Amino acid sequence: MKLLVRVIEAKNIVALDPSGFSDPYVKLKLGRQKFKSRVVKKCLNPYWCEDFTFKVDDLKKKLKISVLDEKYFNDDCIGRIKVPISHVFEAKGQSLGTVWYKLHPRNRKAKIKDCGEILLSISFTQNNAILESSSSMLSKQYSDNSQDSVARPEEATSSREEKLSQPTLAGRIANIFNRNAETTSVSSDEGSDASKGGSETSLDQDQQSVEQSLIGFEEMIGCLEMREQESEADTCLSGGVVLDRLYGISPREFNSLLFSPNSEFFKSYLDKLGTSELQMGLWKLDNGCNSLKRVISYTKPPSKLIRSLKATEEQTYLKANDGTYAILASVSTPDAPCGKTFKAEVLYLITPGPDQPSGELSSRLVVSWRINFSQSTMMKSMIENGARQGIKESFEQYEKILSQTVRPLDLKDSPSDKNQLSPIVESESQSMWGLAAHYFVNVNVVAALLTWFYVITHIWLAAPTASQGLEFVGLDMPDSISELIVCLVLLLQGKRVLEIISCFFRATQKKGCDHGVKAQGAGWLLTVALIEGSNLIAVDSSGPTNCYVVFTCNGKSRTSSVKFQKSEPLWNEIFVFDAEDELPSTLEIEVFGFDGQSDEAKTFGRAEINFLRSNISDLSDIWIPLQGQLAQTCQSKLHLRIFLDNTRGSCVVKDYLAKMEKEVGKKLKLRSPQTNSAFQKLFGLPPEEFLINDFTCHLKRKMPLQGRLFLSTRMVGFHADLFGHKTKFFFLWEDIEGIQVTPPTLSSMGSPIIVMTLRPGRGFDARHGARKLDSEGRLNFLFHSFVSFNVAQRTIMALWKARVTTLEPKAQIADDESDANANAEDESCGEEADAKSQQVQETDETTAFLRSEDNIAMSSIHSSTLSLPAAFFMELFNGGETERRIMERAECLNYTFSPWQSEKQDIHQRQVHYTFDKLVYNYKEEVKSIQQKSLLPGPSTGWFIKEVMSLPRVQLSEYFTVDLHYRVEDLATNSTGCRIRIYLGIAWLKHTRNSKKIAKSIKTNIKKRIKIMLDVLEKEYALRAESYEAKR
Repeated sequence: MKLLVRVIEAKNIVALDPSGFSDPYVKLKLGRQKFKSRVVKKCLNPYWCEDFTFKVDDLKKKLKISVLDEKYFNDDCIGRIKVPISHVFEAKGQSLGTVWYKLHPRNRKAKIKDCGEILLSISFTQNNAILESSSSMLSKQYSDNSQDSVARPEEATSSREEKLSQPTLAGRIANIFNRNAETTSVSSDEGSDASKGGSETSLDQDQQSVEQSLIGFEEMIGCLEMREQESEADTCLSGGVVLDRLYGISPREFNSLLFSPNSEFFKSYLDKLGTSELQMGLWKLDNGCNSLKRVISYTKPPSKLIRSLKATEEQTYLKANDGTYAILASVSTPDAPCGKTFKAEVLYLITPGPDQPSGELSSRLVVSWRINFSQSTMMKSMIENGARQGIKESFEQYEKILSQTVRPLDLKDSPSDKNQLSPIVESESQSMWGLAAHYFVNVNVVAALLTWFYVITHIWLAAPTASQGLEFVGLDMPDSISELIVCLVLLLQGKRVLEIISCFFRATQKKGCDHGVKAQGAGWLLTVALIEGSNLIAVDSSGPTNCYVVFTCNGKSRTSSVKFQKSEPLWNEIFVFDAEDELPSTLEIEVFGFDGQSDEAKTFGRAEINFLRSNISDLSDIWIPLQGQLAQTCQSKLHLRIFLDNTRGSCVVKDYLAKMEKEVGKKLKLRSPQTNSAFQKLFGLPPEEFLINDFTCHLKRKMPLQGRLFLSTRMVGFHADLFGHKTKFFFLWEDIEGIQVTPPTLSSMGSPIIVMTLRPGRGFDARHGARKLDSEGRLNFLFHSFVSFNVAQRTIMALWKARVTTLEPKAQIADDESDANANAEDESCGEEADAKSQQVQETDETTAFLRSEDNIAMSSIHSSTLSLPAAFFMELFNGGETERRIMERAECLNYTFSPWQSEKQDIHQRQVHYTFDKLVYNYKEEVKSIQQKSLLPGPSTGWFIKEVMSLPRVQLSEYFTVDLHYRVEDLATNSTGCRIRIYLGIAWLKHTRNSKKIAKSIKTNIKKRIKIMLDVLEKEYALRAESYEAKR
């Protein structure tokens, strides 16, 4: 028979060290068997959670448990207890359960009687056959009162080891030089029992482990919950979420249902998948009771491509605290192709769900996955795609089986959804008379009424007196100083009462001015529920105030009603902001005091909610502390419920990217869920934030730092990792006051510099990445050495303008941008700008709206007169079959184009994509271009076309872009014909010694293309004219 003792923890033990702490450990003794726990340094509430097993052969013995304080030479006793073994044997189920025991001092004469408490779990563990025989034998021995016992070899060995394990002077001196070493939790007796326990069968050990597992799973979970969590577990793995659902069950019961050893759910799920040879291991505490693990092995059924495989799944509790359980399952299949190079990891996250209207508890289950590669392999993408499909199908079955066991809940049925705010958050039903009674019942009004009642009663009782002094009939003046004072008091009281009445009626007109206003439009919808306030004291600190709250988001405001004379006001009002295409970044909250006399209200306190630094699910029920000297002194705060919903569906991201493509002039790709998840995890962003583009660049500080610039809908972020030293920061688009481009310098390695200047007092969380802080308190961030400077600049400007146009007039931003670009051009153009103006002087009027931002020197490459009208020449750009046929005959393969779209007044734009034929142009490369067309101004009839080309696959393509300008106009004479002038320019983004060679090659091939294109166009017109004449 074996006795299992689990030492869990102790509390409120006595401090025996001069520092006010103790170094406690537990010593257990039963007969000659002794055990010792580890030492917990400097702690008065130690935690051990260690198991000890004793062999019991005499029920008369007592288990002695002592809590000691470790010293250098002689350990001090903090307290001790004694538990008779017979009490454990006679208890129900032969277990005393998990109980707190009070520690007693070693000496009865000790001054300190309260030594603390210790939490123990004491029980017998043995299989039924041995238990029956042992109980009869031991009960007989106990009834005969026999005290004779023969020393066993195990006891003799433990006796010798006990003498060897006793502390010696040399051991104590060694501990002085090694104080951090912890003593082992199991003595040598346990090892001798394990090595010499040949009489115990393996069946006995297995049965003991199973009984311990079935009894102790909840206790082991409790041990994890009592441990301090060193780090937060991941909420989502990079592979994506395969299951996210609410269920009508408490988190603790949900955890037991899914992972308890005696739960049938996991077995039924594996049976549904067709697995076989299931072997479920026991849950075991590991890593000093910091984690709980078990191992499960099974055989997966064969699929169409892969035979049946042996799989091993290791489940580990990463977190068990405050109703949140995180379990990581790592599945390895070594027999699969490349199976030794990866493991599939699945994270089960159970969190408390929102409270239901019925009062029952709910839980939220989020299951995510990833593939963890231990070695690089060429089949990585194939493995990830196959795992994605397999995991998706498996958890579809998982959800079906779980829904049959636990009732699932819809998110729209949850009180955390904004649709449930109306029945839950009801407006305070109080009539006008009730408000008036609450507001006017105060000392000032009551005193004024009593005084006026006293005066009126006096007038009614007093007899009229004769006129004296300057009095006459109808005019009665004060006859003494006391009467004059009474008149002044009456006047002041009347004035005060009139002010109170005026304030009341002005406040009732303001009451709920924005409450219940419905939102308009589709997109991102922000809903704010103002529940109540706490500790809202008057601005003059005289007592409760008449206060109201103003919410501001994206330049729009919502105002609450005024609450009269309350320091704990209750609003229960809902405010909905109009839907926006862009996600809101911040919500500004300001509390004002209403006095009813002046239009300028006094600010009581303010707060700001940053949606990028907050998870929207955490804002569904939150108390917001107010900032401000008086608000912080009074610890004022507001109770809010905030919801952000997408009413447009999944197309909102695609619509936003399509909108930005027009501004940027470049195709913006929708990033994969894995990329977005990694981006969100890198900067700690909410799941609704998505990445638009990222660029490699340098951050200019004292020393240039190479990293990546990330651009999303609401923020600009930078990340660099230089030999393990990481630099990371981000700020909002709304924080940017201006963006300028400065000319290249030697320190920027010949690259233009993008300077972002933030508004005063904004973005101080990212100040470690700023170049400088100017005298007005504005941070300046400098970025340069972009691989593709034009694309980066256009993307940054487009995203910034898209965010700030909701707050500032678009014309003002355009003027500021044009002024900044003009200043940059004046500083960097020099002689090249003069040369350009001379070469294209005749096209200045037509190209003013398409002027290049990079000061490109244009040169004429073709000028001729064609015997065809300008309207027929424009069929090269009209997007019809003629254009496609001519371009294909000009050896532009796979020619595709987008429809023309209106950009500005009389200006249209489209995108073109084709590939050069290698036999004609010496190389076969992809061409992407953006074309704009407009009518010629003035008396001339014709068109002006600008084309910006990029060659993404050409060597050094990131160093330049190609500009083509077409000017076509009809001849002034009556003859049919048009004049064609074509100009070519190359915009160099970076310096290269091969620039002349590249420019020559591009110019030669473009000339060849234009010559072929115009020849084919003239032949096409001639054939069409002949066909027309033949028909006539």
